[in-house]
Amino acid sequence: MTQSVAFIGLGAMGYRMAAHLPKYFEKVYVWNRSFDKAEQHATEYGTLAVELTEAVQADVIFSCLPTSDDVETLIEGVNIKSGAIWIDCTSGVPEAARRLAERLKTQNIDFLDAPVSGQTIGAENATLTVMVGGDVNAFERAYPAMAAVGKLIQHVGDSGAGFAVKAINNMLLAVNLWSVAEGFSTLKAHGVNLDAALNCINASSGKSMVTETIFPQRVLSREFPVTFGLPLLAKDTGIALDLVHEAKLPAPILALTQSLIQAANLTAEPNSDFSSAVKMYEAWTKIILK
Repeated sequence: MTQSVAFIGLGAMGYRMAAHLPKYFEKVYVWNRSFDKAEQHATEYGTLAVELTEAVQADVIFSCLPTSDDVETLIEGVNIKSGAIWIDCTSGVPEAARRLAERLKTQNIDFLDAPVSGQTIGAENATLTVMVGGDVNAFERAYPAMAAVGKLIQHVGDSGAGFAVKAINNMLLAVNLWSVAEGFSTLKAHGVNLDAALNCINASSGKSMVTETIFPQRVLSREFPVTFGLPLLAKDTGIALDLVHEAKLPAPILALTQSLIQAANLTAEPNSDFSSAVKMYEAWTKIILK
């Protein structure tokens, strides 16, 4: 029986995810490197802002940090409660998940790599997809806590599998984003009405989440709201390409896309949304997608 839950890392996703936990659990601890953010969360949602040493004494511990290195560094500096389950929602590196799971198992602690998809709107509405790698018994014990923040909670394999699925998912997002930018630039160059073309494509075989939501709400609107940073997409596509190399598979489309996203990230303005990667292609073509 889970008596207490902690959430470590109150960024754009974590802040919203942690807000749902008090609806289901009596004690919900929150911690953030900028501690005033934890205090703000406690005031707003009825969680308990605590020091990190207390947060890691919860029965279930969520983390949502920028990188696996951040998670490993944090775990190395604390004494976690024996019998706890650590659920890492970071978009991390599969090898790091395997390493942490093995290390924590010697301390009677289960580690699940459980990255999420659905962006900030999914975090706000508790409709995230959670792709989970790790021990299946730990997954079943942790399921109620994960169900508080997500809609589809799917065990996808052993340690590292969750991170692998998330990396490939985001790589496919990048491939789709770039291909739609090329396709719609071609249409505009031929004088096609982009809104009308979008209606047709979204009722046809070329539709995707990119055409249904990302392009109309971010690119064609020229709003580019920052909900998932371009540097994070560049990181995730790098993880995905590493997986390809480890499997010794040819992947020319994924390799090219990773290079394009990395270049877009290097040339983008600070704090850019992932969708703003199309601006690099616009600079090449002199065609603005609107």
